[in-house]
Amino acid sequence: MIENAMDQTTLKQYLADDPPTVVQLSIKPHFEALNTKEQKYAHYISHGSLSGTRINLRQVSAESELIYDFIIALHRSCNGDYKKLQTSAKLSDEDICHYLSYAAQFLGNCGNYKSFGDSKFIPRLPKESFATLAKASPPAEKLYESFKDDLYESSISRMHLGFPDKGHVSTYYPDSPDITTEEINATAEFLKKKKLLPENTRLRKTKSGDFEVLIASAVTDPEVRDVKDSEWTLPAPLEGKKLKLVFGDHHVEMAKIAENLTKAQEFAANHEERAMQGEYVKAFHDGSMEAHKQSQRHWVKDMGPMVEANVGFIETYRDPSGLRGEWEGLVAMVNKERTKAFATLVESAPSQIPRLPWGKDFEKDKFLSPDFSSLEVLTFAGAGIPAGINIPNYDDIRQDYGFKNVSLGNVLSAAAPKEKIPFIKDSDQVVFDKYKDGAFEVQVGLHELLGHGCGKLLQETAPGRHNFDLQNPPVSPVDGKPISTWYKPGETWGSVFGGMGPSYEECRAECVAMSLCPLYDILEIFGFGNGNEDLNGVAGDVMYVCYLQMARAGIAALQFWDPNARKWGQAHMQARYAILQVFLSAGNEFCELQHKSDDLSDLTIHLDRTKIETHGRPAVNKFLQKLHVYKATADLKNGKELYEGVTHVGEWWAEKLRPEVLRQAKPRKVFVQANTFLEGDKVELREYEASPEGLIKSFVEREYV
Repeated sequence: MIENAMDQTTLKQYLADDPPTVVQLSIKPHFEALNTKEQKYAHYISHGSLSGTRINLRQVSAESELIYDFIIALHRSCNGDYKKLQTSAKLSDEDICHYLSYAAQFLGNCGNYKSFGDSKFIPRLPKESFATLAKASPPAEKLYESFKDDLYESSISRMHLGFPDKGHVSTYYPDSPDITTEEINATAEFLKKKKLLPENTRLRKTKSGDFEVLIASAVTDPEVRDVKDSEWTLPAPLEGKKLKLVFGDHHVEMAKIAENLTKAQEFAANHEERAMQGEYVKAFHDGSMEAHKQSQRHWVKDMGPMVEANVGFIETYRDPSGLRGEWEGLVAMVNKERTKAFATLVESAPSQIPRLPWGKDFEKDKFLSPDFSSLEVLTFAGAGIPAGINIPNYDDIRQDYGFKNVSLGNVLSAAAPKEKIPFIKDSDQVVFDKYKDGAFEVQVGLHELLGHGCGKLLQETAPGRHNFDLQNPPVSPVDGKPISTWYKPGETWGSVFGGMGPSYEECRAECVAMSLCPLYDILEIFGFGNGNEDLNGVAGDVMYVCYLQMARAGIAALQFWDPNARKWGQAHMQARYAILQVFLSAGNEFCELQHKSDDLSDLTIHLDRTKIETHGRPAVNKFLQKLHVYKATADLKNGKELYEGVTHVGEWWAEKLRPEVLRQAKPRKVFVQANTFLEGDKVELREYEASPEGLIKSFVEREYV
């Protein structure tokens, strides 16, 4: 465990963005196009989603909820007049700007660790100035005293989220400083055999050495339970220790969530929405993940709604074991015009999937056409907002019922100031700027629909029953031999591949996008070109920028690799680094990183667009084939060897290129979201300016939930 404080040069990379890139998530015309019933449905789900904000904070760090309360209390003490606050506290313009930048980045990430990368950020405001600022408000000062040491804590190991016994921070294991990775894995394996889904849980090790599974629910003694028993004596390697289920984690928030979704149910548009909200209420009131699974079956069946919404403990990226979910709530309106293009892509999916590098034995018997929509987001509760989503994450629902894909249009289009893009050569800047948004939409669409949507898990679905011919097993296209591994009863993709799984799957989906985006008929679906090959036309430009953008993302990914722990902190960026390595493996004539200076300050990507079809795509397909087959056959041994090998960060990348990546890194966008208020029988939408002050005010005004 490394506990020494870092040097000042290293510390700089952990300072808060100053200023952060604050953008407005515009929604007004789309919300106002809804009728009153639809607005009320959206309003209550939005309130329910935002009621989980404090859950998000608790899922980041022990101090995050205290810092949040401090930001709210300080704003209220000056009624948002920070100039007046500055004068009374006798602080400089720079001091108050540093505070506002930190507060905006904190709220935008819902905690003091970056939602994209899981690394801590520290205020640029000197500790003494922060203390002076706190004294301007007695409630804020009291809060400050409770978190001031954690705010500026900079021992190297605690700058990243991860397993506690590695010295890192994780609140998925509260009050358990001595819990080990082995204990976490052993209890997870036991609960898997009991068929208790872990997404809405936390794990606590008691002083006696026993374990408590904390289940998020509004009540401590629920009527609906997913398993009959609530306490067990554990087998080896934890033989003799007790494991107990404890309901009521986050009970205040879970009660508010259930209450709001009960009200939303009254304004549902159809049976599926009413049934979905009813299952949500069971899931959050009683802590039932089986009810949540049932809600997702109804959600998948609710095709083309005016108001799209999904709520729950969804993504498992932040739990170091890759099992427990982060609170998330989406409420959005459908952009019908953009959705038309996605509908065409959905219709063409059965003819596109056979173009991927594996045979029918490794693909679903029938592609379950998802609902693929372009959405304009009203509310995205959580630590960060993605550009697209493919859910549900439950393997059996995806296999048997299907899934939905959404592209978040106002997230993609939220404007940030134009500036030169690092690592793009000057001659590529114009085409990159012109088509980067369009190329990203192509990438997101292919990634979510065909990437996450394709593939079959070869399983022993019950003892002695398989979803493939065991006597004549499929032949692997990787080595030409019959498969010898598959998922056993009770095993899932997540339980077999564990913490590596989320990044591995993101890499597989990104590779599908890179495999298919060079196809001109697919680019035509997105409105680029007429389906004919024209490397120097619009479609050729978009294809080129798709590859160039991915290569640049692979370089930028080094920002999210921790050289001290030698681990990746962000699933998507680890995936993009892997794909850059695949590009480079195709040969210097296709992709090369060029520079003249020793410090790499002039490093640029040189990618030959004429060789995407002959070099780039074949290299991607060869890699993708292995990723896919190893996933399909539960081949953890070969999958781990492949993925850990391609995402290894060598000396040149770590010691030479990474410092330059950090020096040129641009702040990620933080979004100012609207709030809704029920005024009599009408719903009022309130938007806020794109500034740190506007972002803080939006959070202060939603503290009604």
